[in-house]
Amino acid sequence: MHASAMLVLLSASAGPADAGSRDDTPACDPDDAGLQLPDGFCATRFAEGVTGARQLAVAPNGDVFVAGEDGNGVWALRDTDGDGHADKKRKFVDGFGASHVALYDGYLYVDHQPENRETGHTRIERYPLAPGELAPGGQLQTIVADLPSGGHRTRNFAITPGGDLYVNVGSETNACQPPDLDREAGVEGVDPCDQLDTTAGIWRLDARIPNQTQAGGEHFARGIRNAVAIATHPEDDSLWVVQHGRDDLGEWEQLGFSPRDNAEVPAEELLRVRRGDDYGWPYCYFDPRLEKRVLAPEYGGDGRTVGRCATFDANVGWFPGHWAPNAMAFYTGSTFPARYRDGVFVAFHGSWNRAPLPQEGFNVVFQPLRDGRAAGPFEVFADGFARDPDRRDAEENSRPTGLAQGPDGALYVSDDARGRIWKIQYVGE
Repeated sequence: MHASAMLVLLSASAGPADAGSRDDTPACDPDDAGLQLPDGFCATRFAEGVTGARQLAVAPNGDVFVAGEDGNGVWALRDTDGDGHADKKRKFVDGFGASHVALYDGYLYVDHQPENRETGHTRIERYPLAPGELAPGGQLQTIVADLPSGGHRTRNFAITPGGDLYVNVGSETNACQPPDLDREAGVEGVDPCDQLDTTAGIWRLDARIPNQTQAGGEHFARGIRNAVAIATHPEDDSLWVVQHGRDDLGEWEQLGFSPRDNAEVPAEELLRVRRGDDYGWPYCYFDPRLEKRVLAPEYGGDGRTVGRCATFDANVGWFPGHWAPNAMAFYTGSTFPARYRDGVFVAFHGSWNRAPLPQEGFNVVFQPLRDGRAAGPFEVFADGFARDPDRRDAEENSRPTGLAQGPDGALYVSDDARGRIWKIQYVGE
């Protein structure tokens, strides 16, 4: 089983919750844990009360590790009796906020967010983890120090089997306006955008070497506003992301942009990222109605002019605007129907700025792929998370955030609003 951003497995698989030692019949909740799933699938509420739950990683023995924002560190979950519900829940580490975890080469990797998100620095750390343990087996090591903070603060990452560490550093601002004037109507963008030197891109480092810095890594790709959803492909280790598109086009009414433009544009773009790629932020955005990149209003755009945007690299697919893609996972298991190995799952956190249209997203979709790009429309795979999507922070809403595949082929989904973890399994038609 290969690595992805949400799943990088330990090299040894023995442990007290070893899936091979139990009845292989999936356990399901009677109501499918409140989810709407395709025929043949079912779900359990694997865990509750996992406060701040973001990305997940699943060990070969089935233990689940979950990054927790807002000071929640990393949670460790175990299902000891195979009923689809975690009966052990504890903190692996605590005392800081985290958005991403991965398991690689006997270590658990995590992004350690600073207490002051605007002035502090994020670092990527790793903790020794012995097979079958739910606590660190030794002292932490800092792998990458002093990553920029402020703006889009999460520093999600992906690790290849060979140890390449790809780190997303989201943009400081919406469209490279001066930080103290960010999102202000009528304020032009900085040109050339100096923020591109340290943010809005992907950096490549080495997951095995301590005490690296962003400056010592390779600036692998640029012009990507914020790639929270990040993974490597199981066949060739290529890097894939889904970009969060820009906001606030509706603030530029003087240039002809309407509230509906603000709701529907730009698309959330699926990118197959190669070394040296540039996807055009902040100068350009992708309009799904025109199916092309056009010039941003901060740089003189009127919603139709292409200009310099013709020179940037192309996406390989796209999704509706402002759905907020927060995780992606390539399926490599054998329990789901074979068609799910020819595509990618994407978890959408749900929109907040599609007014005057209804807020949307709040789901997990499956995007078929062929020859390195989207093959037809995406399919909603799991829905029912948001009971009141027009009130984004309604108490009853769940917001899909992380994805990971378990050793039994199940798909785990986290929710950072209500602290739930779902386990989705296939039981047949």
